[in-house]
Amino acid sequence: MTNENAAAAAYRQQETRRYFLGRGGNALGWAALQSLLGTAALSGVGAFANERSTVPTRNVRDDLAQAIGPHFAPRAKQVIYLHMVGGPPQMDLYDYKPVMNDWYDKDLPESIRQGQRLTTMTSGQARFPIAPSMFKFQQHGQCGMWVSELLPYMSKMVDDVCFMRSIHTDAINHEPAITFMQTGNQVTGRPCLGAWASYGLGSLNENLPTFVVMVANPTNTEQVQAISARLWSSGPLPGEHAGVSFRSVGDPILYINNPPGVPSEIRRHTLDGINQLNQLQYEHLRDPQIKTRIQQYELAYRMQSSVPELTDLSRESEQTFQLYGEAARKPGTFANTALMARRLVERGVRFVQVYHNNWDTHGNVAGRLPDQCRDVDQACWGLIQDLKARGLFDETLIIWGGEFGRTIYSQGGLSKTNYGRDHHPRCTTMWMAGGGAKGGAIYGETDDFSYNIVKDPLSVHDFHATILHLLGFDHERFTIKHQGLDQRLTGVEPARVVRELIQ
Repeated sequence: MTNENAAAAAYRQQETRRYFLGRGGNALGWAALQSLLGTAALSGVGAFANERSTVPTRNVRDDLAQAIGPHFAPRAKQVIYLHMVGGPPQMDLYDYKPVMNDWYDKDLPESIRQGQRLTTMTSGQARFPIAPSMFKFQQHGQCGMWVSELLPYMSKMVDDVCFMRSIHTDAINHEPAITFMQTGNQVTGRPCLGAWASYGLGSLNENLPTFVVMVANPTNTEQVQAISARLWSSGPLPGEHAGVSFRSVGDPILYINNPPGVPSEIRRHTLDGINQLNQLQYEHLRDPQIKTRIQQYELAYRMQSSVPELTDLSRESEQTFQLYGEAARKPGTFANTALMARRLVERGVRFVQVYHNNWDTHGNVAGRLPDQCRDVDQACWGLIQDLKARGLFDETLIIWGGEFGRTIYSQGGLSKTNYGRDHHPRCTTMWMAGGGAKGGAIYGETDDFSYNIVKDPLSVHDFHATILHLLGFDHERFTIKHQGLDQRLTGVEPARVVRELIQ
């Protein structure tokens, strides 16, 4: 342990209750300082997120070698995680169930449901009629993966993709389910996967955040879910590891530009003065939160020049826009965020999280699902082709999926041409590509109803353990001390690295 980290640890142990409570009394003053300076918002969760930290801060951007570092050589150096908010219906996209055509409008057998807990949206239904997928499927590639007609671009690259058809979760409602998928726990306040990657691997670029979050606007907005910044929190990790949210409208980041009448020279002079005061306080208290605050102010200043260059797509070729589709020209679309994700990893951002909304298809699957698939299909294909062309595919792990699956029975009215589907935690399909994931692999199998897993179940903790392995970490040893416990992304229950998913 360095002298600085030892001093920070000693500070934490010796902090008095009176001083701790006194710090809370300064909350309004810190809030006022943030509103005046603005740039503190760039930390992603604000200055007070650091108050939870019990881990000594490492000045990652001044000395990359001070990152925790991987336990072994990583297969993936960077991650692009594409989360489909709401839960895509696996049986309409990837989990082909032709037997269900003979079960149209018949009740789901109790032998299949097995008393499973249902949401309040369907638990009161008099019956649970089977709704076979209305979409056609075909096999593709050497791996023979069955893919829906809604995903023609995905059909062309199945041999590059590792399909996981047996992921299951403990949560049945959106907020705990997304939180579980992102942080390994249904209770908020834990570090998310992106924060863990930032904490373990450190930065590759001193002018951009290590972890960036973007929320894409869906074409169809029938049932958009709330997206909370708690999903990209650093929890008890230092605040520098929280995700920095990029906006699609206006300035990409709040306060990235100087206020009218404030030239860069004055901003630089102001920050120098603030940093000197913070440094004096740090030398007196050795509080790691102060060091983090200094780092975030400096990063914010450097981002004033790096972010405008990053978001300027005028130099992208016509060939690039042909890959991602015309929607990539429009800020805020999924195609645009996919292109931005490539630009971010190209510039050394470790972890890019993209959320795409409106996959919560409780009704009108016929009207909504085609729009959702058009939003993401070509863009995902274009992203992978673009990464390949730039030599980034093998070192970038791309992840696609939602927080749970959907039910084979219909929610609400059922017809041959339309139906709805409720939440289903027992199985869903996700996929990975690049970064050491095994292309053409098809892992796991569900029953004829796409309801229960019959082969190779894959828990969320297994999924996380495998991702951490691809990033070079033993998930059992990659821990932080918090509230007297060694906490980790994969929790305390048994989890394993699924070798069949790895090249």
